[in-house]
Amino acid sequence: MTWIRTATKLDREHVRDVHLHAFSEGENRIVSTLAVNLLSEETSPETFALVAEIDGLVVGHIAFSPVTVDKNETWMGYILAPLGIKPAYQKRQIGSKLVESGMARLTKSGVNAVFVYGDPGYYGKFGFNADAASGYTPPYVLQYPSGWQAIVLKQAGSAALTFKLSCAASLCDPQLW
Repeated sequence: MTWIRTATKLDREHVRDVHLHAFSEGENRIVSTLAVNLLSEETSPETFALVAEIDGLVVGHIAFSPVTVDKNETWMGYILAPLGIKPAYQKRQIGSKLVESGMARLTKSGVNAVFVYGDPGYYGKFGFNADAASGYTPPYVLQYPSGWQAIVLKQAGSAALTFKLSCAASLCDPQLW
């Protein structure tokens, strides 16, 4: 049985291990470093992470960190990054459970939008889409613009405006985008 719980700083090595195995050699080190750094990131509102455990072993991890927009101090958003599942545990809906648990927490918190930069085929099943993200410019130029997606949880302001997003310090690395 899969148990989803809030990650803590004590999970650093387990989180690092998840992402070192979940991502390819070309990106696993930068993603695992991001994941570990986000565990200690001091943000307001708070950055949070969840881990999935099976038989006491951490097999998956997801992080959500706040993003802000220019010209609107009351708007609240988050970005989902990174998400990783150890290869031996993939195709078991563990990633889905992590995404759904995090989204439920954000919905209860009154968040306006959640963003992700990832595979539209995967994240689309949760309701993420490019149209919802089109009014928000990511912090950096994207290598794969079709991966920029969002879910609007609570409308705020005019859809006719375009907002520039700012993210947590750990995500301020153009290599991640």
